[in-house]
Amino acid sequence: CNRKGKTPRRLPPKKASNSQKDPVGVYCRVRPLGAEDEECCIEVISNTTIQLHAPDGLKANRNGEFKETQYSFKKVFGIKTTQGELFEDVAKPLVEDIIHCKNGLLFTYGVTGSGKTHTMTGSPGQGGLLPRSLDMIFNSIGPYQAKRYVFKPDDKNGMEVQNQVDALLDRQKRDSQTTVPKTPTTRRIDPEFADMISPEEACKADGVDEDSSYSVFVSYIEIYNNYIYDLLEETPIDPIKPKPPQSKILREDQNHNMYVAGCTEVEVKSTEEAFEVFWRGQKKRRIANTQLNRESSRSHSVFIIKLAQAPLDADGDNVLQDKNQVNVSQLCLVDLAGSERTSRTRAEGSRLREAGNINQSLMTLRTCIEVLRENQMCGTNKMVPYRDSKVTHLFKNYFDGEGKVRMVVCVNPKADDYEETLLVMRFAEMTQEVEVARPVDRPICGFAAGRRQRNQAFKEELTRRLEERGGPLDGESPTVLNQLLQSFPPLPPCEISGPNDDVTLPRLIEALEKRHKIRQMMIEEYNKTANMLKSVLQEQDSNLLSKENFIQEQRGKLGEKDKMLQNQKNEIDRLEKKSKMLEYKIDILQKTTNIYEEDKRSLQHELESREQRLQREMSEKRRMEARMQGIVTDSKLKWEKECERRVNAKQLEMQNKLWVKDEKLKQLKAIVTEGKTENRQPQRPSREKDKVPAKRSASPSPVPTGPPVRPLHRRSHSAGGERWVDHKPNTNVDLDTVLQPNLPNAIKVNAPSEKALSKCDKYVLTHQEVASDGEIQTKLIKGEVFKTRGGGQAVQFTDIETLKQENPVAASRKRRSSETGPDGEPKEGDWTDVETRCSVAVEMRAGSNLGPGYQHHGYPKRRKP
Repeated sequence: CNRKGKTPRRLPPKKASNSQKDPVGVYCRVRPLGAEDEECCIEVISNTTIQLHAPDGLKANRNGEFKETQYSFKKVFGIKTTQGELFEDVAKPLVEDIIHCKNGLLFTYGVTGSGKTHTMTGSPGQGGLLPRSLDMIFNSIGPYQAKRYVFKPDDKNGMEVQNQVDALLDRQKRDSQTTVPKTPTTRRIDPEFADMISPEEACKADGVDEDSSYSVFVSYIEIYNNYIYDLLEETPIDPIKPKPPQSKILREDQNHNMYVAGCTEVEVKSTEEAFEVFWRGQKKRRIANTQLNRESSRSHSVFIIKLAQAPLDADGDNVLQDKNQVNVSQLCLVDLAGSERTSRTRAEGSRLREAGNINQSLMTLRTCIEVLRENQMCGTNKMVPYRDSKVTHLFKNYFDGEGKVRMVVCVNPKADDYEETLLVMRFAEMTQEVEVARPVDRPICGFAAGRRQRNQAFKEELTRRLEERGGPLDGESPTVLNQLLQSFPPLPPCEISGPNDDVTLPRLIEALEKRHKIRQMMIEEYNKTANMLKSVLQEQDSNLLSKENFIQEQRGKLGEKDKMLQNQKNEIDRLEKKSKMLEYKIDILQKTTNIYEEDKRSLQHELESREQRLQREMSEKRRMEARMQGIVTDSKLKWEKECERRVNAKQLEMQNKLWVKDEKLKQLKAIVTEGKTENRQPQRPSREKDKVPAKRSASPSPVPTGPPVRPLHRRSHSAGGERWVDHKPNTNVDLDTVLQPNLPNAIKVNAPSEKALSKCDKYVLTHQEVASDGEIQTKLIKGEVFKTRGGGQAVQFTDIETLKQENPVAASRKRRSSETGPDGEPKEGDWTDVETRCSVAVEMRAGSNLGPGYQHHGYPKRRKP
């Protein structure tokens, strides 16, 4: 299958790289108050700083004091600043740049009623930046202007150079139109812009290239509701059914510069003519605003001045017919719409929508400035949203390095505009931090300088020589021609008397030959004079060139010095701004440090409280561990004793079984022996008193294999005359109870020993354990000591006495064993007897001093060891 190839993308032309950048020049102008008794919120501190005071009706800041803020600018113009002084500092450098093939952008920004239009346009006798810029341009290029229609726009943001014939035809066509006056001298000056600039205030630029021809083109557009309208377009106006004007679109030329497609560009030749074109657009704007019921302050106006210049040819007579040698520079003067809040304007309906669109375009401008500032200061590469608004899209090339950018911030010092003025100041302060690449000087043609002067000097000298010699020039007066003719020999009479007249014709031929010789001599002398004059001019030209080179070299050095001074000045300004920024950051860091210190102190206090709580919990834990260790030790000793008792009981049982078997064997032996005796000799039984008692075995009497019968509880045994072994383990806790065990004649031991048991016949073990209510109870486990067959000592426990403390306030957990269910059976979960209570594990209740897992025991339930 056939596949269509994609159209290759057009690569942009490589621009000359220039690392030098200049910040956006931001100036501030303060207008006078409307009334003397009106409250003022702005104070001019110096020629670069202003201070804003919050009005009395505004809320105070958090510290209870009115917040005063200062803002710095490149220069501040007070209420006494004239229009001429403002033009000298702000717009004059931009006009000099446009004459030297560099672009410029100047826009006014501020709240509605702050003096933007007055600053840009002015009034009769007080011309603003726009008329003064036009006047300076024409004062500078006046003698070097090309004839009308030599330069012609190509409708693609470029210029073409027409030849003399096409330009003459266009001029004749223009002159034939009745609507356009032929000469500007016959034009009636509009009184609205008459006497804008006095002759004393006129100025012109230095260093204008005299070997170039210039032409000025102006265009005037309006941006309303994000639509572009041409204010110079010749459209019929219908007063009955007014039609809205046709909007224009933005396009990009071959150099990737933005322009308004189809915009009218009018060639003007004087300041008056240019300003008349401007006022024609102003009137059309007023009529459209009146018919469409809209405010002029809600739209942006852009007046564009284009200066086309091309070098003269080698003869210095005509413009060079080369489009690539035409340089077009432009100066855009922008009067932005008023920046104000919609809530303050009380607009409704369509007015509210148009106010929203204007605020949106101004917000887009702020956003673009913020992104540019962030990209330059932080090294990021975020996309700048130029296309979100027609204003930013049209002038994006200026912020990309196609010319200088300057802004005049107009402020009204009245207190009602304080909040809006505060926003304007913040935007202006942020704009100053944006840097724009310095425009690169454009190359010039390779012709020798001074071509116009040499051509003019040659014409003057030739005219003078011919006048001295009496020779005429084309277009000279008849008197000069008569003097030239009188220098030739007079002609003889030319009448022929007859056919045989041989004198008249030879005489006429001789006179004519003399005249021819004189003419040849004059031509030769003319050529000699011309050659001599040419050599003199060439010599003067070389001298002039050397002097111009020297002057150019000195100017170059001076320019380098100026650049060095400017760079140093810019560096100082940059360091001052950086110092202010660092001071501001230090202040913020100091406040942040104070906040962190307070947080640190509060956290330290909280940490100390938690450490104290942890210490208390640790001490409680250690105390509980000690109690648990005691319980574990007691349980361990108890089980050890239980195991020992069981082993001893088992041994005693086995000994008893052995003794029983021995006795049975003895009885069997006695029976056998007695049977043998009877077989020998029968004897009668003896009397009771003659019976000899049977010899008892050395073994003790047999003990029944069942458990010993527990004797009755007799508390008097502890107070009798028997000797006791008082066994108290080291882990026992001394209780401050009134009743204490008292055993007289007792041997106190920590662990039972055979020696102590051999001296006593009673044994008592003092045992402590935790009761079900969390209190410690003491048990006295009593027993009798007896000797074993192996010669050792054994203890048989017979009784238990309990000493227990109770809190009379606490509710008892015991229930009566008589509580029964409906069927006469005990209720499930009731406390019945000691065995049941001892075999049930009770979890710790909330608020108990014991930890989880502690169990209440009465008599400990036996477990497997």
